[in-house]
Amino acid sequence: MRTVLQIIEEAGGLTKAECISIENEPWMRLVIEVLPERGPDGHVVVSVAHYGEQNGDPMRDPEMLFEVAEGESRQPEFWPFYFRNDYAAVEQWSRRRDEAGNLHSLPKRTHDFEQFAKLWDRNLREQGFLEAFRRRACGQAELFENSDERRR
Repeated sequence: MRTVLQIIEEAGGLTKAECISIENEPWMRLVIEVLPERGPDGHVVVSVAHYGEQNGDPMRDPEMLFEVAEGESRQPEFWPFYFRNDYAAVEQWSRRRDEAGNLHSLPKRTHDFEQFAKLWDRNLREQGFLEAFRRRACGQAELFENSDERRR
């Protein structure tokens, strides 16, 4: 998820990028959230979701949860462990811990999630979500600068 990682980094990194919402017509809104809970392996969790609406309710199409494994000398890695699509009524885990703390893992599903995430990342880049984020961030900076000028 290089595109998502780049957006997070440009938003200030994992510690500052709590919730990023990107409108990019004609595509569904993209929401990237750094969640407070830890993943099954103890790493920071990032939710990436496209949101639509049905009967006034927000619908994820899809949402994936990733653990972000950070190393001192390497770029953070996104490890997918959850997939949800509200329109298709699908919710799947590839790794999770039970009540006793035991880790349950489905390697084939993990592989499938990884393949889907690669395709999704390529689509997000080709659909211009990084540029849409940059336009939004630039517009917010201009609004902030303009409001500062008005106070003077």
